[in-house]
Amino acid sequence: MDHFLYRDGALHAEDIAIAEIAQAVGTPFYCYSTATLERHFSVLDQSLADAGLEDRLICYSVKANSNIAVIATLAKLGAGADIVSQGEMVRALKAGIEPSKIVFSGVGKTADEMHAALEAGILQFNVESLSEIDMLAEVAKGMGKRAQVALRVNPDIDAGTHEKISTGKAENKFGIAWEDAEAGFAHVQTLEGVEARGIDIHIGSQITDTEPFRLAFEKVAGLLARLREKGHVIDRLDLGGGLGVPYARDNEPPLDPTVYANLIADILGDKGCTIMLEPGRLIAANAGVLVTSVIRAKQGRAKNFMIVDAAMTELMRPTLYGAYHDIKPVKEMEADALVWDVVGPVCESGDFLGQDRSLPVPDEGDLLAVFAAGAYGAVLGSSYNTRPAAPEVLVSGHRFAVVRARPDYEAMLERESLPDWV
Repeated sequence: MDHFLYRDGALHAEDIAIAEIAQAVGTPFYCYSTATLERHFSVLDQSLADAGLEDRLICYSVKANSNIAVIATLAKLGAGADIVSQGEMVRALKAGIEPSKIVFSGVGKTADEMHAALEAGILQFNVESLSEIDMLAEVAKGMGKRAQVALRVNPDIDAGTHEKISTGKAENKFGIAWEDAEAGFAHVQTLEGVEARGIDIHIGSQITDTEPFRLAFEKVAGLLARLREKGHVIDRLDLGGGLGVPYARDNEPPLDPTVYANLIADILGDKGCTIMLEPGRLIAANAGVLVTSVIRAKQGRAKNFMIVDAAMTELMRPTLYGAYHDIKPVKEMEADALVWDVVGPVCESGDFLGQDRSLPVPDEGDLLAVFAAGAYGAVLGSSYNTRPAAPEVLVSGHRFAVVRARPDYEAMLERESLPDWV
């Protein structure tokens, strides 16, 4: 459920007409709903509580939407943060996430990033290779600290999702090979600067079936038992994220968080461990829309093109993954529809927001909303073709605020300079 609904024929974000916001900030822009962010977090948290998982920590995956206003909204609900860079840590801390609720994931942590995270006092590093463990141990020892780690293990499970968002198969770059997991934990025991406290897995994104999760959780339970038999003190299970969301408004509902929570409880709920989750898309995707204006319609012999002022620079997913996002007029229309490719002005044939969409013939300036753009929208944006970044707007009830402004061209160029020989 989201809070983007039509009232009297006009699309609203909570209690504000989208057209009113467009009039104030211009297009394109991202619009996020506070009520939807809060609801998605609370539904997941309550599902875990109802399943009896009292010892839990939901670490919002900052990479999904890293706007500090979005992170701060979730911090007020008690969320932690899953980060994959020092920059994301800076954002999380600025937004009010407690360091003791931050986990640092990712395959490419540098020594400088490790130093900064240890200095900040984060909860845990999710380490993904023996060489990373060695580097972290050296950095921590040099600081007189002991880093708490979870070893991310790759369970070699096909989550049945798109190849570019699959993370749990043997050929993916993430995690320590399943067959090497126990040796990895044994290696940690030989080092002074690190302490293994948890098992970490993440098998992919946009998962809509329980079976991959069940297989992964059963593998984790078996590994946990073997590690404890060997004397390892493991009291955290970081199960990653991955729950899918509906990208088309008439799709069947995705996996119910209640079913997911009960599955965790049935397999891992009696192990005496803190259950940690890293949702991102689940929280943010349907909490945001991308609003764009029609520049012109171009009816051709082979295709009809609706050219809008948003592009792959604002929403990369259709170009990158062939992803589908619902596109609807901001003002409901009863006019006859044609089939259109909704495309941006970027000078690339791959620049499209949607293909073969049935939409009314537009007038110049008509507004469209691209749904489920709250995750992997702004964060994947670029300034290709020297396009200014679209502003981000956060709505709460009847109020809205610009939480990231659109830069002017001078601001875009101020970091560039001419060398003295030019």
